[in-house]
Amino acid sequence: MELKEKQRKILDVAVELFKEKGYMGSSVRDLATKLNIKAASLYAHIRSKEEILEWICFGIAREFFDELQEVKNTDIAPRDKLNLFLDKHLSVVLQNRDVTHIYSNEWRHLEERLPEFIELRKNYQNEVEQLISEIYKAENWELQSPTFTTRFILHTLNNSYFWFKRNTESTTEITDEIRAKLLYGLLGNQKQ
Repeated sequence: MELKEKQRKILDVAVELFKEKGYMGSSVRDLATKLNIKAASLYAHIRSKEEILEWICFGIAREFFDELQEVKNTDIAPRDKLNLFLDKHLSVVLQNRDVTHIYSNEWRHLEERLPEFIELRKNYQNEVEQLISEIYKAENWELQSPTFTTRFILHTLNNSYFWFKRNTESTTEITDEIRAKLLYGLLGNQKQ
């Protein structure tokens, strides 16, 4: 969904508010106060506070899917494909730290579209698992638990925003460090 200019402003302020107070600790009145408008005026632009959470969760999920499809459609060596996936997913996380924080911690508060969002997350995890399984098979790496490995990778990537300070200018260094730790941890003594 393409947001209008006013909705984009509301979303930006809501992200700050949800990060500061949490989704449940934030009210429409709090949001209106931060926007310097009356709460009733907000409803001309949003259906509900939950709609903003939907924009956040479904919006970042769409970015993850877009990057994953680009990786899957790339014709490169399997090892390079794994590196590209790690780079792209982590890039989305690090460029959207506050949004990722909300996505990772507040999605359970979706009500109306919660089943749809859970299905979306499962689909993404399944696609990542399929990609990782194909890479491991092509490289002749041992993969004992594709599901656990996928969940471990996604959890590590999705929560990496928490480990690094905002003033870190280079996401390349962060990406390199996480990639090295993930690959060493996942591959152990197997040649990287």
